[in-house]
Amino acid sequence: MYFSLRKIVYMKLLKTSFFTALSTFVKLGSSFVVGKIIAIYIGPNGIALLGQLQNFITIAQHLSCGAITAGVVKYTSEYKNDVAQLSRVHSAALFICIVSSIISAIAILLLNKQLSEFLLKSPDYSSIFVVFSCTLIFFALNSILISILNGFQEVKKYVIVHIASSLTGLVLTAGLVVFMGVYGALLSCVLAQSFVFFITLLFTLKSNWFNINNFMAGLSSKYFKKLGKYSLMAIISAIMAPIAQIIVRNHIAENLSMDAAGYWQGVWRICDLYLMVITSSLAVYYLPRLSELKLNHELKKEILSGYKIITPIIIVLALLIFFLKDFIILILFSKEFLPMAELFQFQLIGSVFKILAWLLSFVMVAKAMMKKFIITEVVFSITFILLNLYFVKEFGAIGATQAYAANYFLYFIVMFFLFRNILFLRGTQHATE
Repeated sequence: MYFSLRKIVYMKLLKTSFFTALSTFVKLGSSFVVGKIIAIYIGPNGIALLGQLQNFITIAQHLSCGAITAGVVKYTSEYKNDVAQLSRVHSAALFICIVSSIISAIAILLLNKQLSEFLLKSPDYSSIFVVFSCTLIFFALNSILISILNGFQEVKKYVIVHIASSLTGLVLTAGLVVFMGVYGALLSCVLAQSFVFFITLLFTLKSNWFNINNFMAGLSSKYFKKLGKYSLMAIISAIMAPIAQIIVRNHIAENLSMDAAGYWQGVWRICDLYLMVITSSLAVYYLPRLSELKLNHELKKEILSGYKIITPIIIVLALLIFFLKDFIILILFSKEFLPMAELFQFQLIGSVFKILAWLLSFVMVAKAMMKKFIITEVVFSITFILLNLYFVKEFGAIGATQAYAANYFLYFIVMFFLFRNILFLRGTQHATE
């Protein structure tokens, strides 16, 4: 019986990894094609403007759904067999989503000219923000519905929606860029998720669990507090990492050169691309799976199963990238980026420790360990910065990757220490809520 259950778990994780990998590769392929089209038709200036808008959209998306998507995944998974509690969670999530998106939309609408001038360096694009304010509700609702699909572990639907999102963005961007140039590229960013929402809604309506009454079960402060924990965790996570990267990038540029900062950014991007395959599987499979487990011995089995499957995969991928680094650089960048080849070794080592640590840190998210999550996010963002300040000064550009490896090694050690009671558990105990 034990081996049959383990086999089911392995097959489920591998199946999830396959589907999420497929979704990730479609996203990467679409991004590559879109990038080429944009580069040809609107040039470097247009790409810079598009990056500015995309960063703003990411922030607005978090605010418009109250940054509660991780909480929706957790409690959907945890209460999926309890219709009463599930209805209250979804009702609270919908209310938070609608109120947050309306407030965010009004702010964007009122500040459309200022946002255009600040982000896009011209008042000519203010209408983009007007359109965005009108479509923001669809961004928010789409995020909530996707989180519910994830919570119910409807992997195929979840992946299909993400693939549809990538392809919709590709078609929309290509058409608008060709006919409208820079303005079309910007417009495609604020319209894409509106189209995707209706695709997500279509799949949601076909799900057995869907019932409109489940989103109208009344409001309870208990469930607002539950989701609120995730809101704070998501906001901290969304803010700390980008700020740390900005500080490190500026430090490298000021103390070494802009080229050195560019090499570091290139290595970071390549590692992020291959990590996306693994992290997507973790987000789709592990978060809802860990959320539904009630006993620590069950958590231990799930975590150890994850290590057995994920560890060899992440190590093999890291080795492949290391030995093929020159080829990868030439494919994704150009000959002038070849000097960044020497930065891969420590960045890849750090990436391995990052995934090993995340297999444990997902428990904090799954069990709403807000204090531990926030403290570790803040502390290791600060140590990442401090280690970089030292290593870059002592060893140059490669020091930034050494700092990355050192930081995630320390993060892994801390995660191991925090969850040692689960990893070395004997017998059965209830999981920490």
